[in-house]
Amino acid sequence: MEYRVELNAAAEWDLDEIVTFIAEHDLPERAIHVLGAIETTINGLATEPNRGTYPRELATLGIRDFREVFFKPYRILYRVYEAERMVRVFLIADGRRSLQRLLERRLLMA
Repeated sequence: MEYRVELNAAAEWDLDEIVTFIAEHDLPERAIHVLGAIETTINGLATEPNRGTYPRELATLGIRDFREVFFKPYRILYRVYEAERMVRVFLIADGRRSLQRLLERRLLMA
């Protein structure tokens, strides 16, 4: 049985920002390719939700509620809700950026 996969509003915004940036600073075709690859990675969580690793920034704090998968250089941070058979994506970010700073900024904005 597959899991339902959804993006929260922040993750949808992240994806839109990534695609828009690539389209404006590279080629629109490249933006479409990246969008498709990220969507494929996310959709793969429907059948293998626990395949991701624990983000090191959170694991060092003892937080193991979240996992991440990659479409390099992008990190896709998500949480599995077993009882609901659902995966919720919370963050899609360039892996070259500081995840700690991104999470701090998100928490301060919440």
